[in-house]
Amino acid sequence: MYLTKEVKAEIFAKHGGNATNTGSAEGQIALFTHRITHLTEHLKRNRHDYNTERSLVLLVGKRRSLLDYLKKKDILRYREIIKELNIRK
Repeated sequence: MYLTKEVKAEIFAKHGGNATNTGSAEGQIALFTHRITHLTEHLKRNRHDYNTERSLVLLVGKRRSLLDYLKKKDILRYREIIKELNIRK
């Protein structure tokens, strides 16, 4: 499996402050970004997997709404996470 407990804990520790801070916007954005890159690679190999394509679009929308929330609340944290994860915008 591509997303184990250890990988999740590492993502949240790096971006969310510590491994148990799973509710932080930065941690969730980082987790969504990890899942989006995985699904993008899957779709490059399997072009006709429409269910995965739909899941990818939904994930991108969730990440976008979290980024919009973070931009509205704290622009410095928003700029930092965009730069750290290399997200275009």
